[in-house]
Amino acid sequence: MTFSIQRGIRASVVATSLLLASVLSAQEGDPFAKLENNRYAFDLILDSAAAAGLPTGPLMSKAREGIAKKVDSKRIVEVVRKLFGELRTAHAILGGVDEQELTAAAALLDAGAKPSQLELFRPRQTGRNDLTAFIVWTDFLQRNIANEEAFTAISKLWRDGADDATFQSLWTNVKGDISQGLNPGTALQNRIRETPGRASPAPGKPPEGQENQSSR
Repeated sequence: MTFSIQRGIRASVVATSLLLASVLSAQEGDPFAKLENNRYAFDLILDSAAAAGLPTGPLMSKAREGIAKKVDSKRIVEVVRKLFGELRTAHAILGGVDEQELTAAAALLDAGAKPSQLELFRPRQTGRNDLTAFIVWTDFLQRNIANEEAFTAISKLWRDGADDATFQSLWTNVKGDISQGLNPGTALQNRIRETPGRASPAPGKPPEGQENQSSR
């Protein structure tokens, strides 16, 4: 009887250990396990995005970024929820663009652009992409150029039919002028006056961002 009881205890301990190991393994394989009590709210946001036809990739990337930086899980969910709203707004205005272009538009809204300003970029020629324009515009806002000034410059080039190389050239020149101590707004105004609707490729690349081609 004693042997039987001991064997039963050992079996129970082994089973418990295996279960615990399985749970820990699952948590280690789940990048969002560290959201803990806020995980449910995060999953609801993902479900809402999927139901609305929005990409969930940017939302998960934002959460991973926060986790890597050890941001409080409640704050992470707040930031993800804000991004969800920006993606939804951008999608409502621009229509069926791909994930990278939509993410760039959401980042632009987060940087301070107005939703109504995005409406200019919805109609376009087949194959034309607003990704580079959005990335450059966002970078200008992050360099403390007033949104109205940045919008005026970017929208002018867009209406003139500027290609990616033109936006890249503008970004390279403005960034260079700012690094030399020129006021950001003045740098943009000076450069936009000398920038044609189309230009040959200039040295340098636009700010780090999504690089992809999409069409409506």
